[in-house]
Amino acid sequence: MLKRCFRVQALLFCLHAAIAIGGQNPSSTPQAPAEHRRTSEPYTGDLSIFDSPGRDERLQINRVMDILAIGPGKTVADIGAGSGWFTVRAAKRVGDAGMVYAVDINPEAVRYIEDRAHKEKLHNVKTILSTADDPTLPAAAIDSVLLLKTYHEVENPVIVLQKLRASLRPGAKVGIIDRNGNGENHGVSRDVVLREASQAGYKLLEQYDFVKGDKMDYFLVIIPKP
Repeated sequence: MLKRCFRVQALLFCLHAAIAIGGQNPSSTPQAPAEHRRTSEPYTGDLSIFDSPGRDERLQINRVMDILAIGPGKTVADIGAGSGWFTVRAAKRVGDAGMVYAVDINPEAVRYIEDRAHKEKLHNVKTILSTADDPTLPAAAIDSVLLLKTYHEVENPVIVLQKLRASLRPGAKVGIIDRNGNGENHGVSRDVVLREASQAGYKLLEQYDFVKGDKMDYFLVIIPKP
């Protein structure tokens, strides 16, 4: 009789313990923090510094535009347009039959580019004040994209690239020019960029090291995966 009572008590103890464990709130279990790479603070200073003498030659920007197939009648997106340095050059390339969308999250940059386009009589430039996670470009409208020294400042690049896909025409190319670094020093490793691009549904088409000529800057061309 005593043995049977002991077995019953032991069974009840195990049952109560199982209920207590099963009733714990899953959210109370410690979770490993999600991986989050470091990013640089977006530049908010004097925009004219981006128009430094000799920048065309250092970046070989005409060769960059050739690789991205930027030519007459094409529609281009300059994401993180800043002073509009690349916007102006792309606008002259595509001509009146083309269009360049200058995208930036900084209202001062947008106003700066609007004034610049007006002064240079470029009627094929349209500015977009975007959000941090969405370029807010029109759907299926873009032939070529360039992120020029911008990618390292993007906090959620996978989301941005995913949003961008809907704006690309068939055969569109996305160019990324940046500098190898750890994310805080106005640079980000090309391996990190390629990994994030793959997560967003892109694949590498071409890569170059000719920009700047110091082997620190790189130029990646990515396209959407089939």
